[in-house]
Amino acid sequence: MEKAQRDDLRDCLVVQDQKGFKESSNGTEVGNQISSLFGEEGILNCCVAYNVGLPEAKIFSGPSSEQFGYAVQQFINPEGNWLLVGSPWSGFPENRMGDVYKCPVDLSTTTCEKLNLQTSTSISNVTEMKTNMSLGLTLTRNVGTGGFLTCGPLWAQQCGSQFYTTGLCSDVSPNFQLLTSFSPAVQTCPSLIDVVVVCDESNSIYPWDAVKNFLEKFVQGLDIGPTKTQVGLIQYANYPRVVFNLNTFKTKDEMIKATSQTSQYGGDLTNTFKAIQYARCPLEPSHLKGCWPVAIMRSTVQGGDNFQMEMSQVGFSADYSPQNDILMLGAVGAYDWSGTVVQQTPHGHLIFPKQAFDQILQDRNHSSYLGYSVASISTGTSVHFVAGAPRANYTGQIVLYSVNESGNITVIQSHRGDQIGSYFGSVLCAVDVDKDTITDVLLVGAPMYMNDLKKEEGRVYLFIITKGVLNWHQFLEGPEGVENARFGSAIAALSDINMDGFNDVIVGSPLENQNSGAVYIYNGHEGTIRLRYSQKILGSDGAFRSHLQYFGRSLDGYGDLNGDSITDVSVGAFGQVIQLWSQSIADVSVVASFTPEKITLLNKNAEINLKLCFSAKFRPAKQNNQVAIVYNITIDADQYSSRVTSRGLFKENNERCLQKTMIVNQAQSCSEYIIHIQEPSDVVSSLDLCVNISLENPGTNPALEAYSETVKVFSIPFYKDCGDDGVCISDLVLDVQQLPAAQQQPFIVSNQNKRLTFSVTLKNKKESAYNSGIVVDFSENLFFASWSMPVDGTEVTCQIASSQKSVTCNVGYPALKREQQVTFTINFDFNLQNLQNQASVSFQALSESYEENQADNSVNFKLSLLYDAEIHITRSTNINFYEVSSDGNIPSIVNNFEDIGPKFIFSIKVTTGSVPVSMASVIIHIPQYTKGKNPVMYLTGVHTDQAGDISCKAEINPLKIGQTSSSVSFKSENFRHVKELNCRTASCSNVTCWLKDLQVKGEYFLNVSTRIWNGTFAVSTFQTVQLTAAAEIDTYNPQIYAIEENTVTIPITIMKPHEKAQVPTGVIVGSAIAGILLLLALVAILWKLGFFKRKYEKMTKNPDEIDETTELNS
Repeated sequence: MEKAQRDDLRDCLVVQDQKGFKESSNGTEVGNQISSLFGEEGILNCCVAYNVGLPEAKIFSGPSSEQFGYAVQQFINPEGNWLLVGSPWSGFPENRMGDVYKCPVDLSTTTCEKLNLQTSTSISNVTEMKTNMSLGLTLTRNVGTGGFLTCGPLWAQQCGSQFYTTGLCSDVSPNFQLLTSFSPAVQTCPSLIDVVVVCDESNSIYPWDAVKNFLEKFVQGLDIGPTKTQVGLIQYANYPRVVFNLNTFKTKDEMIKATSQTSQYGGDLTNTFKAIQYARCPLEPSHLKGCWPVAIMRSTVQGGDNFQMEMSQVGFSADYSPQNDILMLGAVGAYDWSGTVVQQTPHGHLIFPKQAFDQILQDRNHSSYLGYSVASISTGTSVHFVAGAPRANYTGQIVLYSVNESGNITVIQSHRGDQIGSYFGSVLCAVDVDKDTITDVLLVGAPMYMNDLKKEEGRVYLFIITKGVLNWHQFLEGPEGVENARFGSAIAALSDINMDGFNDVIVGSPLENQNSGAVYIYNGHEGTIRLRYSQKILGSDGAFRSHLQYFGRSLDGYGDLNGDSITDVSVGAFGQVIQLWSQSIADVSVVASFTPEKITLLNKNAEINLKLCFSAKFRPAKQNNQVAIVYNITIDADQYSSRVTSRGLFKENNERCLQKTMIVNQAQSCSEYIIHIQEPSDVVSSLDLCVNISLENPGTNPALEAYSETVKVFSIPFYKDCGDDGVCISDLVLDVQQLPAAQQQPFIVSNQNKRLTFSVTLKNKKESAYNSGIVVDFSENLFFASWSMPVDGTEVTCQIASSQKSVTCNVGYPALKREQQVTFTINFDFNLQNLQNQASVSFQALSESYEENQADNSVNFKLSLLYDAEIHITRSTNINFYEVSSDGNIPSIVNNFEDIGPKFIFSIKVTTGSVPVSMASVIIHIPQYTKGKNPVMYLTGVHTDQAGDISCKAEINPLKIGQTSSSVSFKSENFRHVKELNCRTASCSNVTCWLKDLQVKGEYFLNVSTRIWNGTFAVSTFQTVQLTAAAEIDTYNPQIYAIEENTVTIPITIMKPHEKAQVPTGVIVGSAIAGILLLLALVAILWKLGFFKRKYEKMTKNPDEIDETTELNS
C-alpha cells in the first residue's frame, strides 16, 4: 500500500530557498496554511454504490492540530484488529515530534491511544534533535516481522551548532514495542579545524559580490568560536595580503559581517602559489606551532559546496519489496534536494551516489525530490524499483531501475509528466492484479494536474508492466473537473474487495466537494485495472454523521477487520480516520419462459403465460444468504420511445409495466404473469420483455454485482405465414469482396489509408427470409465506421453491439423475398491505439427462416497488417563538395583535428507523425577505411538536443586527437575506376542511436561531426569521387510498423582538379581502329558512286578533245 505522499502538510515539511533546504520554523504559520484549505461541508451524496457500506462506518477522532489521520494503516495482531494512525505533528504547538496512534477496531470505543514512540525513538552515541522530526509521516507494513515501520524524516543530528535533518525510521513489533531505530544517513561529526581561505582578488574575478556571497555562505556552515573553528582570510593578486587573522573574530555573526565587507584591490597578476606559501606562516596560531592549517583556495565561486546526505530526510517515503527483504527509503533532501533512494537489507544499508541518477534526472537546479515516493515491482525472476521525482524537469518524473548484487544501479527507463507543476510521480502504487506474485500495473499520481478550467483536478496514470518494462496505457477516470480536487493524492491497493479473483485499487481526492473529499474504487480485471470507477464515496455523505474534511488524504485496504472474509477499507481525513465495512455481493440472474413459445394471431384475444425465475450466487458463499430485490417488467421495452401503444399488456394491471419485489437466495424463486396480446401492426419484430433488477433497500448488505447484467431482455416471436407447412425454407447466399479488389498484402495502414471497405451481397434463392441480416464480428483493432444504402432502395440498418466487437445489419426488412439480391458496402476504421499485425472480419448471414444450405452463409477475412509509422528521415550537410589541397603538405603527425582535413558535419532529422511509436533506432554508416587501409572519415562527435530521449553508442575520436599526438601514413591508391566510396567499396564504422518515448508529430535531430582525411585523397589518383555515408531507421517492432523510406544517403563530392586526365590505352587503340574502319567505309562509298572512275576517264582522253569539248560546252 502506498499512502498519500503529497498534500499541503508535506509542502510545509519540505521548504527550499536559495540558501538550502530547511524545515519551517513557524508552526503556527504552517497550521494556518493547512487550515485555510478547508471549506464548508458539501451537500452531495454518494453517486455510485457498490460493495463498500457506509451506514455502519466507524469514525475515530484525534487532534487535528497534530495532523491526526495523515497516514493510516490496518494492523492485526494477537490482541485484536487495529488502525494505526500517523500524527506527524504530535506535540504541537510545543513541538512537532510526531507519533503513532492505535485505534481498536473490535471494540465499541472510538478513541485511540498514543503509542508514545517519540520518547523511545532514539539513535545512540549521537546528539539528536527530535523537536520537529514528524514521526508518523510514513507508515509501512512489515509483513516479515508482523509489525510496522514508521519514519520521522525531519529527525536531526547535531554537530556543533549545525543540525542535519538526516531522518530516522523505527521498526515496531506486533505488540507495539519499539524494536530498533536507525538513520542510514547519520554521520560522524567533523572535528574542529582552523581554516585559512586564500581568495583571488585580481582583475580576472568579476563580479566581486559573488565572491562575498560565497564567503558568507561558507562561514554560515561552520561552527565558529574561540574553542571551535577559527577562520582567517588572505586575498591576493600581485602580492598576498591578510584581511583578518584566525583569532580576529570570536563569533559567527562577527565573521559574517567581516566577509560581507571585504573589498577587491585588483591586480594584473594571479600569484596563487606565492599566496599559498604566504598563508602557512603569518596566520599560524600559537596553539598550532608546528602544525599545518588547512587552506581552502577559491579563485571562483563555483565548486563542491553542495550538501550530500546532511539534509537527506531519509524515510520521507518507504516501501518493502515483494519478498520483504529490501526496504526502500526515499531521501528527498539528498545531494542538494536532487534526492535519492536508500536501500536497507538484513546486511546493512546502501546509499546510492548522486551519479547513479544524475544522467537520467538532468537536475540542473537541484530540486527533483527523487524519493518523494517509492515502489517495488516483481517481474517473477527479479525485483525492479521505482522512485518518483515530482519536481524533475518541472513536470515530474519516475525512474525504473534495478540493483545488482554489487549494489550498482542500472536505470531501465524513465517517464516524465505531461504538465509543469503537476507533481507527477509524487504518489506510486504497484499492484499485482491477478495474484500471481508478478506486478501487473503501476499507478502514478499527478495530484496537481490542472484541467482546461485551471483547476487542480489531478490525474492518475496507468502503466501496464510487461516483462519488467512500463508501458503507458491510459488515465483513470476521476472527478468532473469543475473544482480543485487533487485526485491522486493517495493511491492504495485493495486486496480483492469484490472477491472476483483480481486485486483492486482505491484513489483519494481530498479537496473534492469543497474540501470534504472523496475516494474512488477501481476494480481489477484480467491483468489490469478498469478505467471507470465502480464506486465513489463522498466525505459529505450523510451516513457519516460527521463533518469530514480532507476525506481520502490517506488510504488502506489490506485485509478483513471484522471477520466476514471481505477486505475492508480505511480512510484518513483531517483529524479523523474512518473505517468502512465492505459488503458481500449477490449476483442475481433471471430466466424467462413463455407458454406458448410463439404468438399466434388466429385468436384475437391471444394470451401468453410468462414465468420469471430468479436465483443468486453470493460472494463469499455462505448458507442462508438472501437478497431483497425489486424488479420492473416492461413489454415492448425496445420500442417504448417510438410506440404509442404497446403490442402487449399485463392482465394484472392492464399496463405495459409491472413492478414486484422478491427475496432471492441460491435456489430458484419463480412468479407467473399473464400478458394480453393486442392486435399488432408489426408481426416481424419479436415482442421484447425487459426485466430490470435493483435492490429493494439500496445500500444494504449484500450489494448487487456491478459487472453483471441487471437488465435482461427476453423475446417472444410471432408465427409467420410461410405456406401450408408454416415453415419458411430460405437459401441465403452471402458474397463479400474487399474494396478495392487489387489490395496489396500486407495492408499498409496510414492516415491516407485507414479505412477497410467491403462490398456485401446477400441473395435469397428460395422462400422469404424473415428478419434476414448479417452479423459482422471484427477484431479489437478495428472500429465500425459506416455503411451505405443499396442503390435499389432496399432498407439496410446496422447497429453496433455493446461489446463494440460486432455489428448487426438488418437487410430487406421485414423479409428478403425469393430471388431478391441486395448489395451494400460496410466500412471499418483502424484503431491506432490498438496496433496488431493482423485484422479479422467475419460475416455471417442469418434469418428467422429455416436455412437448408449454410455453407455459403459465412465469409471470413484475415488481413496481414503493417502500420505506416509516419517516420521520415532526412539529412543536411555543411558542405556538398571538397577540393583536395594541392600544396603537397601532408602531415605525418596529427596534433589536432585541423591536421586531419576539412569538417564534414551532417544532421539527421527524424520526423514522427500521428502514429504512436514508442522506440526507434537510427544506424549511421560512416566510411572509415579504403580497401588499401587508408583512412577516409574520422568521427569527432555526436550531439543531440533531446539528451533524455536519445542515447547513442559510437566510437568517437578513437585516436584521442587533441589529447595526444598520433602518427599517420598514407598509401597511394587509384580511385579513377571508383565512382563512390561507400560501405560497399570501403569499410564502415557505425553510430547507433536509440530514440525512446517518441512524441506524436515530433522532431528529433542527430548532429554528427566528422573530418575528411585530406592525406588519403592527396596521395591518391583521381579527378572526382563521391564519398557517401548513410543512415537508416527502424522501429523496435518491425512486425507492426512500416517505414516507407527508411534510408538516406549523405554524399560529399571530393575533387582533385589539378590531376591530369589519363587516357586509357584501350581508348587509343579503339579510336585508331575506328578511324581506319571509317576511312575504308568512305572509300567504298566513293567507289560505289564512281568517283574514281570519272577521274580515270579524264586522264585517258586527248588534250585536244578536252579543249573541243570545253569550247562546245561554253
